[in-house]
Amino acid sequence: MAGFSPSQLKGKRLSFGRTLSEGVNAHLANEKRMAVFTSGGDAQGMNAALRAIVRLALFHGMKAYAVYEGYQGLVDGGDFIKECDWSTVSNIIQCGGTVIGTARCKEFREREGRLKAAENLITRGINNLAIIGGDGSLTGASIFKEEWSGLVQELLESKRVTEEEAAVCSYLNVVGLVGSIDNDMCGTDMTIGTDSALHRIIEAIDCLTSTAASHQRSFVLEVMGRHCGYLAQMAGIAGCADWVLIPENPPEPGWEDTMCQKVHQCRERGRRLSLVVMAEGAVDTKNKPITSQYVKEVLETKLQHDTRITVLGHVQRGGKPSAYDRLIGCRMGAAAAIVLVQADREIPPHMVGV
Repeated sequence: MAGFSPSQLKGKRLSFGRTLSEGVNAHLANEKRMAVFTSGGDAQGMNAALRAIVRLALFHGMKAYAVYEGYQGLVDGGDFIKECDWSTVSNIIQCGGTVIGTARCKEFREREGRLKAAENLITRGINNLAIIGGDGSLTGASIFKEEWSGLVQELLESKRVTEEEAAVCSYLNVVGLVGSIDNDMCGTDMTIGTDSALHRIIEAIDCLTSTAASHQRSFVLEVMGRHCGYLAQMAGIAGCADWVLIPENPPEPGWEDTMCQKVHQCRERGRRLSLVVMAEGAVDTKNKPITSQYVKEVLETKLQHDTRITVLGHVQRGGKPSAYDRLIGCRMGAAAAIVLVQADREIPPHMVGV
């Protein structure tokens, strides 16, 4: 939001607060409208992005709507699509998850589901969308935009929308922000939620290493990331792991012996614990999944180590966002809103990155 002084921002905030509380005035009937929703897996920092999108849209004179429960809310319509004012997104930047909910929607994968979603937007005069989610969510939005003109025509022919409504929403502009702890999207150096998830993992490693050292145990720590090993790799470095397994670098045949040799060398040098960090999508060179149970059995069989498995699971996605995730959520959300604010005609789909 560079370029706006606090006094200017405060004045705009109060102005829009009064306008929205008094209802929709006649001179606002043709103003631009946009909707924002979160989709797919939740990620810390999504609320910061939501807050920035809504407030920047309001600041620049757009009407902003929040779609609750992701694509499911877009299909169901009704009370799942609500108009926002400045206070709607107050006091949420520090909250984990997403305050407007998220849900996977099988119905949206079918054309009839997307037809319902288009009808719900068109009848509200909304033809600008901001989506905060992962690769699947952004792909769905791209397909929705590609089909938009056909969906509008079909709704018009079946008289589910009026000619006036169809004319206002003759095109759909879409902007995506990557909200995912996996950091698995090209076009951005970091995705919203990754930094917070990494902090959770490091906190868990710090806890595990103290108990592991007390009992001279080995631990196999499995972290999220799907087919991306970013979290495992970074956690392995920051947490002083003895061995890391990631899908981007499948270990060569015989890796079990190499790993055990490394772990044994560390123990001989006086280390009282051993730590193997692995991504949930780890595979070998034959694309065979490597499980945490298998790694445990290798350590127990070859080294006779007392070994435990810890699967962090959804702990990584929970809790308050880090300062960094709050900041990039704000920055990416503001950039997404500006794209939609400045678009006075149809534009290609955009993805905001850092």
